[in-house]
Amino acid sequence: MTSTNDIRSAFLDHFAAEGHQILPSASLVPQNDPTLLFTNAGMVPFKNIFTGQETRPYKRATTAQKVVRAGGKHNDLDNVGYTARHHTFFEMMGNFSFGDYFKAEAIEFAWNLLTKNFGLSKDKLLATVYAEDEEAATLWKKIAGFSDDKIIRISTSDNFWRMGDTGPCGPCSEIFYDHGPEVAGGPPGSPDEDGDRFVEIWNLVFMQYFEQSSGERTNLPRPSIDTGMGLERFAAVMQGKRDNYDTDTLRALIEASADILNQDADGSFKTSHRVVADHLRSTAFLIADGVLPSREGRGYVLRRIMRRAMRHLHIMGAREPVFYRLLPALIGQMGNAYPELAQHKALITETIRGEEERFAALLTRGLALLDDEASRLSDKGILAGDVAFKLYDTYGFPLDLTQDVLRERGHGVDEKGFEAAMAEQRKRARAAWVGSGDTDVETIWFDARDRFGASEFLGYVSESAEAEVQAVFNGQNELAEAPEGTDVAIVLNQTPFYGESGGQVGDHGTLKADNLLVEITDTQKKNGDLIVHYGKVVQGILKPGMTVHADIDHDRRSQTRAHHSATHLLHEALRRQIGEHVTQKGSLNSPDRLRFDISQPRPLTAEEIHTVEQEVNALIRANSEVKTRLLTKEQAVAEGAMALFGEKYGDEVRVVTMGDGDEKRSAYSIELCGGTHVKRLGEIGLFRILSETGISSGVRRIEAVCGKAAEDVAHSNEALLQQVSDLLKVTPAKLPQKLESLLEERKLLNNQISSLQQKLVMANASEALEEINNIKFMGRLLGDINPRDLKGLAETLLKQVKSGVIALLSNANDRGSLIIAISPDLTDRINAVDLVREASPLMGGKGGGGRPNMAQAGGTETAENAVFDMIREKLKQA
Repeated sequence: MTSTNDIRSAFLDHFAAEGHQILPSASLVPQNDPTLLFTNAGMVPFKNIFTGQETRPYKRATTAQKVVRAGGKHNDLDNVGYTARHHTFFEMMGNFSFGDYFKAEAIEFAWNLLTKNFGLSKDKLLATVYAEDEEAATLWKKIAGFSDDKIIRISTSDNFWRMGDTGPCGPCSEIFYDHGPEVAGGPPGSPDEDGDRFVEIWNLVFMQYFEQSSGERTNLPRPSIDTGMGLERFAAVMQGKRDNYDTDTLRALIEASADILNQDADGSFKTSHRVVADHLRSTAFLIADGVLPSREGRGYVLRRIMRRAMRHLHIMGAREPVFYRLLPALIGQMGNAYPELAQHKALITETIRGEEERFAALLTRGLALLDDEASRLSDKGILAGDVAFKLYDTYGFPLDLTQDVLRERGHGVDEKGFEAAMAEQRKRARAAWVGSGDTDVETIWFDARDRFGASEFLGYVSESAEAEVQAVFNGQNELAEAPEGTDVAIVLNQTPFYGESGGQVGDHGTLKADNLLVEITDTQKKNGDLIVHYGKVVQGILKPGMTVHADIDHDRRSQTRAHHSATHLLHEALRRQIGEHVTQKGSLNSPDRLRFDISQPRPLTAEEIHTVEQEVNALIRANSEVKTRLLTKEQAVAEGAMALFGEKYGDEVRVVTMGDGDEKRSAYSIELCGGTHVKRLGEIGLFRILSETGISSGVRRIEAVCGKAAEDVAHSNEALLQQVSDLLKVTPAKLPQKLESLLEERKLLNNQISSLQQKLVMANASEALEEINNIKFMGRLLGDINPRDLKGLAETLLKQVKSGVIALLSNANDRGSLIIAISPDLTDRINAVDLVREASPLMGGKGGGGRPNMAQAGGTETAENAVFDMIREKLKQA
């Protein structure tokens, strides 16, 4: 049997032999399309090439691309486990031509691969073409020898591909495999096309037109090719299967699930095993590409996938976390092709196990509620939307999980009711969603990159340099000259200015020439390696072609690189002290501080923070040299370098090493990094962690300072300490004892004041008593008495009165506090909760609460006259 791994290799090798560049799979998080949630097709990484915004040094490429379809327009989640060919994760094999070869070569490459390399019988294959594409039909007859009945003309949009409403487009040609007449189903385009007999195995897209918004199409000057072959589908064909889940890779995962649960892989839980196998792949690959479960965006889709798998594991009898224990089986199947699975094994394991533990605590109770509600439904009844929302909000059940459970019982969910209950959460999610991948890079920077090439960065070795001005922009407009006062974006042929990336902020500084001064206030990277300088012309006229002296703000750079180097040490110290699951999720390295976001499911303890801080400072004191090397990414990772999420790496990578190594590693910290760093660790200076907080599910944020910024913090803290010491007239060393003494003294005084206030209130109680409608009423404003004492005073006064209504107000801390107490014999006539809720708006408050006999409220003022008069009116009506 030909394995899935062998098929993948054979596909790539075939196209490599035909002059195609084999490229690694891009991330599942798109880097060039803010409209996509996940990479959902093999062509996504090449979108800017097809639109002409970007050029690359090769014209032919081939990939095995990771793909997820579980959100947005392309969402196969609901069908996974119930059909033979639906997946949330799959691999899309593809070959691409960027204005090089076209239809004839694409068809010939595909035909040779299928019939010669893979040995498929010509009799088992047929093709579809767009009805108007006679050229493709003629080529199939010539190259494959197909008769007319083997070439099916499709007139619908199914065989015409578009990138969007406008832009590149063209006809498709799909290749189908015929399983034979013993399998039900008809050929594509027939009434029985949904059967399993004919299976699409490859789609060839002939990108030959550009479609205008008017619908008019013009020929592209450089027609291109985009193909897609689903690896799982094709593996099923090659392995003589009609179900993707029977192929070797997925079958191995299904059997791992069956073994760990001691269940039959093909028994009553067959569907559940398939769901778990599919969702394991999506889960592991998404986490490896930097996605963590959350309540929004990509993280929410990941959580839906994970919890659906966990629910099916629960159905099969799992009562302890087991999903994470399937990861070794996945790495065994796919780890060679996708080394990121093994590289991020600790993070994937920790994330899955943590999510399982959180969900397990809610699953049993949530399913019990769902069972109870479902038992009350009639046949094909609909679950109320508010119940579905409660399952989501209280028990963490995504809507589709609830639908999945109910579908098995023949029930549906009132989605409109659910959406109404979810309105505020969905509104927040939409507000937080900012697209995917990098910000859509402006066309002008693609053009500039093509015209001028990459900017040469000199900042690793020099902080000033002579440079030629290549282009000047103002907004989207390119300028022939920029007079004094103009805001500009400037491209230089070489520069010491660091463009913001990898968490390090861009440099500030100046560009100078005779009678010219430009102040640079930000530097950004565009289109990967084009450095753009933003600023204002302060003096003179700036023109392209001028030679300028570029000089960065040296102090700012020095402080920034110290924080960047400290971040590397912090990262490694956290992994060593907290665990290898700690991975960078974001960072900021600026002159005055560093901010470091990490994957970490729980808060760090004070002791852990102190230990990490100590370890970093010990490394700084050792003052070892910071070394950098250029290696291939593969060499760097083999030596233990960490490749960070969200970073783009070229053929060569910059490896930064810090600190002494041991028998396991050549250095304390080894990372791929394009930022600027200190020459020796001692230049970092003192390192202090200021705070550690949670910013989202599974992500913690550490803020720290070093060098001059740390000295400033220390000086500020010492000044505050001395100021407090001077006020209390003790030395700093005796401050704790003095404060403890003052707090105890304050406590005694407060008790004395409270006691005296209560005595005064009780002494004058009878004078404030009045009778309304045969009900005794006492309403008193007690000044700044502590609001906490009001309840006790009200209870004591009520005991004296025996039957009546007591209303006490306090204006302590410049706020109004109200307590109302009612004797038990009167609660059937008047309710304390009703009274405080009516009184609260009079006090500038927003409501109150309590029990019928005792309730309280607050507000910005006492409004005693209005409050007591309102109560008197209510008593008259009681």
